[in-house]
Amino acid sequence: MRIKSEIWVKALLRRAAVAGSPGVVVRRGDADAGAIFVVITRLDGTADLYGPAPSHLSPEDGDRLLQCLKPRASEADVAAAIEREKRIDSDLWVIEIESRDGAHHLDGWLLEP
Repeated sequence: MRIKSEIWVKALLRRAAVAGSPGVVVRRGDADAGAIFVVITRLDGTADLYGPAPSHLSPEDGDRLLQCLKPRASEADVAAAIEREKRIDSDLWVIEIESRDGAHHLDGWLLEP
């Protein structure tokens, strides 16, 4: 059974905060099933964008799995990618976490290459 988006987002923000990386909800999506995009801002003009992995790669238990969509891209490129996604899905979430070293705090939720 998949955890509701709102609860998953709160867990990620808490995990990041405990590790010393402040995070905010930039865009609130559907509380139950909205797609979640995570922006890791490196504070040097670059960011990493993580988004939903293809559904056929998700675990059988239905838990969320994310993949890196744009590694070390300019913040403008990441913002443009999110704008494209918003045109496709108006119920998506956007979470932004500040991390100079690029720590994503997605352990266990990340599709490894």
